[in-house]
Amino acid sequence: MLFHTYVFAIFFAVTYAGYYLLKKTRFWVYWLLVASYVFYGWWNPLYLFLILYSTSLDYFAVRMMMRTERRKIWLALSVVNNLLLLGFFKYGAFAAENLTGLFAALGVPITVPAPGALLPVGISFYVFQSMSYTIDFYRGRLEPERNFFRYAAFVSLFPQLVAGPIERASNLLPQLRSERRVTWENVTDGLTLFVLGLFKKVALADFLAIYVNEVYGNPAGHDGLAMVMATYAFAWQIYFDFSGYTDMARGVARMMGINLMVNFNHPYLATSLRDFWQRWHISLSTWFKDYVYIPLGGNRGGKFNTYRNMFLTMVISGLWHGAAWNFVLWGFVHAVGRLLTTELEKTEFYRKIPKIIKQIWIYHFVCVTWIFFRAESLADSVLILKTIARFGLTDPRVPLVAALFCAGVWAYQFVSESGLRRVFEYAPVRVATMVCLLLYILFFVRSSGQQFIYFQF
Repeated sequence: MLFHTYVFAIFFAVTYAGYYLLKKTRFWVYWLLVASYVFYGWWNPLYLFLILYSTSLDYFAVRMMMRTERRKIWLALSVVNNLLLLGFFKYGAFAAENLTGLFAALGVPITVPAPGALLPVGISFYVFQSMSYTIDFYRGRLEPERNFFRYAAFVSLFPQLVAGPIERASNLLPQLRSERRVTWENVTDGLTLFVLGLFKKVALADFLAIYVNEVYGNPAGHDGLAMVMATYAFAWQIYFDFSGYTDMARGVARMMGINLMVNFNHPYLATSLRDFWQRWHISLSTWFKDYVYIPLGGNRGGKFNTYRNMFLTMVISGLWHGAAWNFVLWGFVHAVGRLLTTELEKTEFYRKIPKIIKQIWIYHFVCVTWIFFRAESLADSVLILKTIARFGLTDPRVPLVAALFCAGVWAYQFVSESGLRRVFEYAPVRVATMVCLLLYILFFVRSSGQQFIYFQF
């Protein structure tokens, strides 16, 4: 059941009428739970058994933590159970395929059977939301929810169930415990958010998708210019699509007097990679910070441990987005980018760079990494990158790469004669530059038989 369909309009009209009539009674939460299960079961009724199982186990795990001193056992049960659910339903086929390939490479004739289950819609979102409840209770950060049906409504709340934002129990459960006051301001604010999100989705994202799907669906059949334009188009398509969903989800919830967290904050205006991830999919970024990065050690234990934890968190985040190597590579590239720029961003040199320059560089870095995210496979990612890199050298109409290289050399010469030249004395800057140059030569430069110009003299 999609937000931008007539089916949802009818569903929400019925749900909202019942919600409004019951909002001053204790039954409104039960009505909301029933509506949420109808909404989720509309995709596939079998999904209801899975979300009910996950909800029940985490609820009773916390209840048992309240009664025993062996709390860590119940926490482990909750976390392991949730990770196994994700592992089986989301990554089972991916793991089986890669294990089969590994055995074949080793000459072992073993085929690992892939689970024949469909990927339940939104499982990554509600599993993370439910798991954060058990972890936060274990850490002593929230009071337990004693009403099972209220907790089930928290896990399955239909506006944000299938694509977030990933809510925290500390924000959402208190709102489900108190009597709801639906004001005219709630309705108008909610409608405004919903219409804005609807416009982003159907007028912008879906329109851009026509071109993106055509080009990325057949990368071998398009030239570099088409690839560049499709990559820029996808950067905006995914933003309009995802932030549009979030706006609609927040709008629906706001009309019911429920406030969901902001999930996007103008991410393409970021001035650093750290800033980008504080603006993009905020609920997921903060989730990984609180439940992966900090448990790994965070920024404690020196720079090496900090960078290791940052790197692992970004790679795991990439894998969370999809069971394919191109998603892992997407997370890896962002992780490397964070490692290479973290110290640079602390320098006086970086602080003096005009804001617009930093925004342009971050935007283009993010656009390039979106190639791995959108491509159908890892092989397609490499093909697209090669096509983009080569067309500027071989197509005389648009010598973009050549122009960029010339501009880059000119900028280097400008900096080397300015007070900023000391930046080139940093070993990480020199090493990163050499690595990038060598990688470009290895992957994108064709063999050349051209003589040096001055040989003729």
